[in-house]
Amino acid sequence: MEGTNVEVSLAKGDAATVLLHVARRFAYEIDMLRPGDVQGHTVQHTVRADFESNYLSGTAIAIRPLFYPLGAQKGTGLSDLERVVIADILADCQDVVGWGGHEKQVKESHFQIDVRPGDPGLARLARRLRGEGAAPGSGAGSIDPFLPDRRRKAAAYI
Repeated sequence: MEGTNVEVSLAKGDAATVLLHVARRFAYEIDMLRPGDVQGHTVQHTVRADFESNYLSGTAIAIRPLFYPLGAQKGTGLSDLERVVIADILADCQDVVGWGGHEKQVKESHFQIDVRPGDPGLARLARRLRGEGAAPGSGAGSIDPFLPDRRRKAAAYI
């Protein structure tokens, strides 16, 4: 993963572009990630919540799953300021990414592609993120989620 020493296995293509963007923003805006902090594709067929099945297809990541485990009480993981950043990341991803903090069985470490395969929104978002990543001074690492306009847009995702 660019900007870190972290490697994660994901489905190739647009899903990987988007999920790596989420992880990079977490690393740059919440806390730097270290090897072992991010889990992606797995062949373990045991899932404890339906949404965890997305790890089997490589369309989900868990960022620090030991810190933010499945079933943790809402509001006990991420701080309020970290939640602002997560909300901004979700808003930036235009409803393409779902977050485990919004699930009935909470797992704040979980992020998944939340659209069906072939959804044009995924391709559009991935194309935009690749363009931003290629332009100096834009993309992950250059975003201020606390700007008033960004806070307004992100409010729907808290």
